[in-house]
Amino acid sequence: MSTTKIALVTGGSRGLGKDMAINLAKKGIDVLLTYNSNEAAATEVVRSIEALGRQAAALQLNMADLRSYKAFVQQVATTLQSKWNTNAFDFLINNAGIGGGVPFENVTEEFFDEFLNVHFKGVYFLTQQFVPYINKGGRIINISTGTTRFAHPGYSVYASMKGAMEVLTKYMAKELGTKGITANIVAPGPIITDFNNATIRNNPKMQEFLSSLSPLNRVGEAEDIGPVVAFLCTNDAAWINGQRIEVAGGINL
Repeated sequence: MSTTKIALVTGGSRGLGKDMAINLAKKGIDVLLTYNSNEAAATEVVRSIEALGRQAAALQLNMADLRSYKAFVQQVATTLQSKWNTNAFDFLINNAGIGGGVPFENVTEEFFDEFLNVHFKGVYFLTQQFVPYINKGGRIINISTGTTRFAHPGYSVYASMKGAMEVLTKYMAKELGTKGITANIVAPGPIITDFNNATIRNNPKMQEFLSSLSPLNRVGEAEDIGPVVAFLCTNDAAWINGQRIEVAGGINL
């Protein structure tokens, strides 16, 4: 059986998830990451992790397709056995997501349901299926958003689902503690990535406005978030449990 620590990062092929995966590797943790459609990008992240001296693998997962979860969990189990000679992993980072801002009055039920499935219902049931595979002393790290603390027009659906995740994280911490598993949620502020069609990255005026809301006078980058998630997977963070950790540079204080 392997003594190596292994993390499963959903949506680890780009953006925040990619930086999380690489920073986990820097902490000496092997990584199993998922991608939705861009296998080439996922393969590149795997190579980057291997270049750091860690093992990695990538699997396809569409968070919106809840019916695929059972087969995906079995695929993870098979990969753990074949690549790491183990039947369990240590850290589950529920990062995969979709972006989109729509004014409250224009939200359709279809849009609402897609965000519900990807950001809340899907995370709920995928995590539930993975609990038997998480080692004692393991960690669950969910991802939220600064917009659960401050309201930004157009994000009523996204922020509501993330707000639900913040409550769920406390229940995970409460109910899984008997298994030695902690659960925390990291809430990034505005970040320059390709998330939500790179809305912030492609809009200098928006960057300038958002920077003005921060005491540090800038928006965040993926490199601001990955190290925090990696830290939560170390022994130094073993006593942090059930917490919402905002990593947003003090925006809207």
